[in-house]
Amino acid sequence: MAMSGLISNRNFSSFLSSGNVYGSRRDQRGGAVVSIAKDPFSRCQYNSVCSPLEERVSRPVRMSRNKGECYCLVSWQKRKCLSFMVKASRRSGCSFNSLASCCSDNVERREVCGLGLSKRKHAGSEGYGIVKGKMDPLQSADGTGEAILQQAPPWWQQFPKRWVMVLLCFTAFLLCNMDRVNMSIAILPMSQEFNWNSATVGLIQSSFFWGYLLTQIVGGIWADKLGGKLVLGFGVVWWSIATVLTPIAAKLGLPCLLIMRAFMGIGEGVAMPAMNNILSKWIPVSERSRSLALVYSGMYLGSVTGLAFSPVLIQKFGWPSVFYSFGSLGSIWFILWLSKAYSSPKEDPDLTVEEKKFILGGNVSKEPVSVIPWKLILSKAPVWALIISHFCHNWGTFILLTWMPTYYNQVLKFNLTESGLFCVLPWLTMAVFANIGGWIADTLVSKGLSITTVRKIMQSIGFLGPAFFLTQLGHVRTPAMAVLCMACSQGSDAFSQSGLYSNHQDIGPRYAGVLLGLSNTAGVLAGVFGTAATGYILQRGSWNDVFKVAVALYIIGTLVWNIFATGEKVLD
Repeated sequence: MAMSGLISNRNFSSFLSSGNVYGSRRDQRGGAVVSIAKDPFSRCQYNSVCSPLEERVSRPVRMSRNKGECYCLVSWQKRKCLSFMVKASRRSGCSFNSLASCCSDNVERREVCGLGLSKRKHAGSEGYGIVKGKMDPLQSADGTGEAILQQAPPWWQQFPKRWVMVLLCFTAFLLCNMDRVNMSIAILPMSQEFNWNSATVGLIQSSFFWGYLLTQIVGGIWADKLGGKLVLGFGVVWWSIATVLTPIAAKLGLPCLLIMRAFMGIGEGVAMPAMNNILSKWIPVSERSRSLALVYSGMYLGSVTGLAFSPVLIQKFGWPSVFYSFGSLGSIWFILWLSKAYSSPKEDPDLTVEEKKFILGGNVSKEPVSVIPWKLILSKAPVWALIISHFCHNWGTFILLTWMPTYYNQVLKFNLTESGLFCVLPWLTMAVFANIGGWIADTLVSKGLSITTVRKIMQSIGFLGPAFFLTQLGHVRTPAMAVLCMACSQGSDAFSQSGLYSNHQDIGPRYAGVLLGLSNTAGVLAGVFGTAATGYILQRGSWNDVFKVAVALYIIGTLVWNIFATGEKVLD
C-alpha cells in the first residue's frame, strides 16, 4: 500500500523556505514508496534509489544521487514540484513528519553548536519518519517555527578575546604618545611666545620624566596586586586630564607648567607596567612577541599621529588646541575599556573554554602576588641585564623622541610643518618594523630556536642598528639622507620590542609588572638625564656630540645583554 505524508500548509511552507532537501526511499516493510525530509548535512545512507512519486512531478527537478540516495533541493520557487505530496495526503489520511531525518533504526539527532553546524548523537528511530499519529514540529528558540540550524554569530563576536585586549592596549599606547610628543612640536611656538632658551626647553621636556619616574615601580606593584585593568584605566584618565590642563598651566607660569608636565608623567608611568601585567596573563608564549610588538607599535603610531596633526592644528587654531583635542580622546577610550577589558582570563565571563585552555596552555591560573620578593628579584643577573640594557636603549630613543623636531628645524632648516611631517617617517618605520620583528621572533621560537637565542638576536639588532645609522648622520650632506638615516635608526631600534621588552614575561611572568617597572625606571632616568644633557651639550657643543654619547651607550648595552640575558624563567 502506497503511503505519503500529511503536511500542514504552515509547516510545509516554512520548511520549503529553509532550502532543505527531500529524499525518497522504498519502505522496507511493504515495498511502499515514501517521501521524507532530508537534511543535506545528514550522513544517513539509503539502499534504494528510485521513487515513483518523483516521476509524477510535472516539470523536471534537479536530482543528485549519492550512494543510493535520491533527493532534490526544494525552494519557494519549486513548491509546485511537490504538490503531489499534498494531494496524496488528502487521499491517504496518513500523517507525515516534515522535519524528521528518517533512516532505518539509527537516526542521527543534531544539536546546534559552533558555527551553526551541528554535533550528532545517535538515537533510536522512534518518533521519526512515518507515524500514525500527528507529531509536533521542532520549534525555534523564539517558538515561532521550525529550527534545525542556528545562524553563526557575527565575526566580531568570534574575534579572539585576547586580541581584543591587545587592541585596547594598542589604542591606549597610541593616545599615550600622542599626548607626549605634542609638546615637542608645540614647544617651538611656545618658546617664542614665552622667550625660553634651549636650557629652559630642555628643562620643560625633562619635567615629564620626573613624574614618569615616580610611578614605574609603584605602577608595577599596583598592577601585580590589584590587576592591570584598574591601573591602566587610572593612568589614561590621569594623563588625559593633565594634557587638557597644560595650556592653562603654561600661561600661569613656568613652575606651573613643570608641575603639570610631571603630573602627566605620573599617569603615563603606570601604563607600561600595567600593560605588561595584562598581556602576561592573556597572551601565550607562542604569540608573545607579536602581541607586544603590536602594542608598542601603538606608541610609534601615536608619535606619527601627534607629529603629523600637531603642526596643522597649531597653524589653524593655535598651540593650545593640540592639548585640548588630544587630551579629550582619553574619555572615549575609557568607556570602551570599562565595558570590554578584564585583568585576566579568569575574570572574563564571556571567554570561551577553548580560548581559555589555549591561553593557559594547560597550566593553572595563579592568584595575583601578595608579597614582592625583592631580594630574590635583585639577586638575578638577567634582571640586571634588563635594567642596564633598558637604560642604554632609552637614552638614544628619548633623545630622538623629544629633540628630533628641533634637530630638523635648527640643523636641516625645516619649517614647523616640515619638521612635524619629516618626524613622522622614523616613527612610521618603527611601527612597521616592530611588527615584522615580532612575527620573525615568534616564527623562530615556533621553529625550535631557544627563546634566549631569539631575544639576543632581536635586541642586538635593536642596539647595533641605531648605533650604525647615528654615526652616519655626521657624514651626510643633504636633508633627505639625514631623514633616511633617522628612519633606519628608528626602524632597527624597533626590534627591541621582541628583545628586552618581551623578556620581562620570559623570566618572571608573575612579576612582569614589577620587572618592567624596575627596568623602565632605569629607562626613565636615561630619559631625564639624556633629554636635559642634550640641551646642555647643544649649548657648548654640536649634534655630533649628542649622537656619539648615544652610540657609546648602545654598544655597552649590546655587550651586557649578550653576556647576561636569558629567555628562561628565573622567577616563579
